[in-house]
Amino acid sequence: MKYFSGHLLLLPVILFALLSCKEKKTAPSKELISQLDLKRGNIITCGPPGQQLGKVDFEMSCDQQTKQDFNTALALLHSFEYDESEKAFSKIIDASPGCAMAYWGVAMSNFHPLWMPPSEAELQKGAKAIEIANLIDNKSERESGYINAIGAYYKDRGKTDHRTRCLRFEKAMEELYKRYPEDKEAGIFYALALDASADPSDKTFANQKKAGAILSALYPAGPDHPGIIHYIIHTYDYPGLADLALPAARKYAKIAPSSAHALHMPSHIFTRLGLWDECIESNKVSVSSAKCYAESAGIKGHWDEELHGLDYLVYAYLQKRR
Repeated sequence: MKYFSGHLLLLPVILFALLSCKEKKTAPSKELISQLDLKRGNIITCGPPGQQLGKVDFEMSCDQQTKQDFNTALALLHSFEYDESEKAFSKIIDASPGCAMAYWGVAMSNFHPLWMPPSEAELQKGAKAIEIANLIDNKSERESGYINAIGAYYKDRGKTDHRTRCLRFEKAMEELYKRYPEDKEAGIFYALALDASADPSDKTFANQKKAGAILSALYPAGPDHPGIIHYIIHTYDYPGLADLALPAARKYAKIAPSSAHALHMPSHIFTRLGLWDECIESNKVSVSSAKCYAESAGIKGHWDEELHGLDYLVYAYLQKRR
C-alpha cells in the first residue's frame, strides 16, 4: 500500500512532464516537411533594386524577423508571383518550422484562384501543407481561421470540382472577415475569394461589385498595398466596369515594379478602355521584366508571363495600325 501511495504521489509530476512534452511539440519533423517538396532558393525579381513589391503588414504570432519575411512572401503572393512566394514561405519554414502561417502561405501559393486550377501535384502539396499547419498548436484563433479557410478548398479535392471548392473558400473567408472586421488581409482575401467564385454567367457582376466595395473601403488605409490595388483591377476587368479600375491601373506598376505581373496587369484596363499608348508602354516593360525573370530562373523557352504580355502588345499595336 505504501509503495502504491508513493506512485500516486508521482502521478502529478509525470502528468506535468507529459503535458510539457506535448506543449514543446510545436514544430513538425524534418521528415514531414520534406514530403512537401518545397520550392527553395533565392527570391528572383527583376526591375529596380530592393524588391519593390508594395507595403504589407500582417499581424502574426511568429517572431519579428519571421514577420518581416512573411510580409515579403505575402506581397509576392498578392502579385501572383506564385513560385517566388512559395520560395519565400519555404525560407520561413526552414528557419521557423513551427510557424503555422508559413504552411498556409504554401497552400495559398499553390491555389492561384484567378488562373487555371491547380495541378494534381499542386493540390497534393497544398493539402499536405494544411495538414501540417493543423498539427501545430502555437497559433492564434485568427490564424486558425485563415488555415481552415484555404483548407476548405483543398478538402475532398478528388470528389468535388474546382468551383465548388472555390465557393467553400469564399464562405470561409466571409466568416473570417465578419469575425475580424479590423483585419485588412481578411477583407482583401475575401474580395479575392468573391472574384474567384463569381458565376461567369452573372452579368449583374454581383460578386465583383461586392468585392469592389470591400477593396475600395480598404484603399484609403492601404494605398500602397499590392493586394488591394491588384484585386481592384481584376474585380473590374469587364466591359462597363473597367473605368472604376483606371486609378488602380495607373498606380499598380508604380508600387510593385519588381513584379512582372504587376507591370502587365494595368494593361487589362487600358485595353478595355482603348488606351493603346498606355497599354503598349505597360507591356513593353512587363515583357522585358518577364524575359529577365525567365533567364534568371533558368526557364527554358519563354515564360507564360512574357507571352501573355506579347499577346496584349500585338493587339495594342494593331489598334494603332502599327
